[in-house]
Amino acid sequence: MYIYRARVFDTPTNPFTGGQLRSETDIALVVDDGKIIARTDIGTATTAHPDAEVIDLRDGILIPGLIDTHVHYPQIRAIGHLGKPLLEWLNECALPEEEKLVDDAYARNVADEFLTGLIGSGTTSAMVFGAHFASAVDILFARAAELGLRMTTGLVTSDRNLPEPLLTTVDRSLSESQQLIDRWHGQSRLRYAVTPRFSLSAGPELLAAGGQLVRDNPGISVTSHLNENHDEIAGVAQVHPQAQDYLDTYDKAGLLDRNTILAHNVHPNDRELARMAETGAAAAHCPTSNSALASGFFPLRRHIEAGVKVALGTDVGAGNGFSMFKEGVQAYFMQQLDPNGGQPLTSAHLLHLATKAGAQALDLDDKVGDLSEGKRFDAVLVRPTTGQPLDVGITNAADDEDALAKLFAMGTPADIAGVWIDGQPVK
Repeated sequence: MYIYRARVFDTPTNPFTGGQLRSETDIALVVDDGKIIARTDIGTATTAHPDAEVIDLRDGILIPGLIDTHVHYPQIRAIGHLGKPLLEWLNECALPEEEKLVDDAYARNVADEFLTGLIGSGTTSAMVFGAHFASAVDILFARAAELGLRMTTGLVTSDRNLPEPLLTTVDRSLSESQQLIDRWHGQSRLRYAVTPRFSLSAGPELLAAGGQLVRDNPGISVTSHLNENHDEIAGVAQVHPQAQDYLDTYDKAGLLDRNTILAHNVHPNDRELARMAETGAAAAHCPTSNSALASGFFPLRRHIEAGVKVALGTDVGAGNGFSMFKEGVQAYFMQQLDPNGGQPLTSAHLLHLATKAGAQALDLDDKVGDLSEGKRFDAVLVRPTTGQPLDVGITNAADDEDALAKLFAMGTPADIAGVWIDGQPVK
């Protein structure tokens, strides 16, 4: 049993619906077997649990573990290619790298690099876009299990409009996916996600095979891409002429429910937003990727007004790093600049999008997302180097919301001094 004495920031209530930042300068979190069993003052905690080890973290700020709802495992070595739109970037930068994961040794090295990047940035839960090769996905699951990450991922499937080595068939996709589900779904902190790459590269029959997997395996998730780029949207309409719109390609296949996370959705129509809200599907907002690929301004206000769940994703490697702090501040910048009228964001909104909202999108809200009693102790300690700009900013902040704003504006993985998943230190 441990007592973590800390300055704690979290957002148990939604700032988009009137909630506020919960901040306490000196609070004691009593953690037993990875679960927060009490949140109280240090005197009460030590009196009630005299044998617990007290760990003083008040030289930093403790926040919930960060949650990334869209990040690509095979693309860590593709980060940083700038100046290309989506489809050009895929063909020239991402897909050649993804083909290399057919080699298990290569995939193993990439998995280690990828998971190091995630955890080193304070990400404790993630919806990970997997690989086109079942063996590479198996390798990722195995390594994530060793490290204890809360990860949802799966076999990426396509049957057209990609290089031949990345294509599959309906029967093969069903067989390989089911084997991965049987082996990994529900093991450790792992879950499976049906993962058609996008409807431009997955025809109606292949999407329907994913829907069959969802029906046959209750509780598994779904993830893919949606409305990222105008050329992509036009291509999807050609592949799926019977669909009302991009979202309908997934809906017709049985891939749309509360366990679905669709990345980007930069250019939705009103019908798509209403249907996402109705089914409980979430949008993964990827601000640095949207900027790097010039995909457009994410209509956050329209999503919120429609009742669609929204969380943050890094979209490595079109996104330019694993830091959720960077994604948060980029979301702020883009909403400030949106010519259609962006959603004003405070630092509490950014923390919510990077933690609690991600937990809700991943259906992990009963376990993680804030540091309340009854939750698992997934946490990140931010402790900048003394005298560096972030330290100066936090020290001289006007109040806790201002200190949190400094954290998002200037924080980097180098400022993360500790990461815990389910009460176990992983950094």
